[in-house]
Amino acid sequence: MTDFPASHLDLLRAQSFGVLATIAPSGHPQVTAVAYLLDDDGDVKISLNTTRKKVRNLEENPRCNLFLLDLANPQRYLEIRADAEIVPDPDKAFAAKAGAKYDSDFTEYDLPGEERVVVTLRPVTVNAVDMSQPPL
Repeated sequence: MTDFPASHLDLLRAQSFGVLATIAPSGHPQVTAVAYLLDDDGDVKISLNTTRKKVRNLEENPRCNLFLLDLANPQRYLEIRADAEIVPDPDKAFAAKAGAKYDSDFTEYDLPGEERVVVTLRPVTVNAVDMSQPPL
């Protein structure tokens, strides 16, 4: 569990999307929009289909970055640099829980036989930035 700054908890609880950056085998960043959930245990988690490139990237190199931009104030954001922990979601229970935050069924586009995993971000660095406020 990470103690995220109270000033930016709203971004973690918002029904918005984050930008997840993973590292491709070439060494280049691979960036994609993802849904995420601040779980009851205080961890940020993501439900992903195992056929996706970002899952393969994380399996090979767990270092990643989740970037959450405040759309109402683009000078405010939360950056989570983390190591990803991946565990199976065989009954897709976490996918359903995360999907409920977005009033969505994350498995709707999964093909028969496709699996899902829970990606838990283990933060290394958390940067809570608000450039619209003068520094203290």
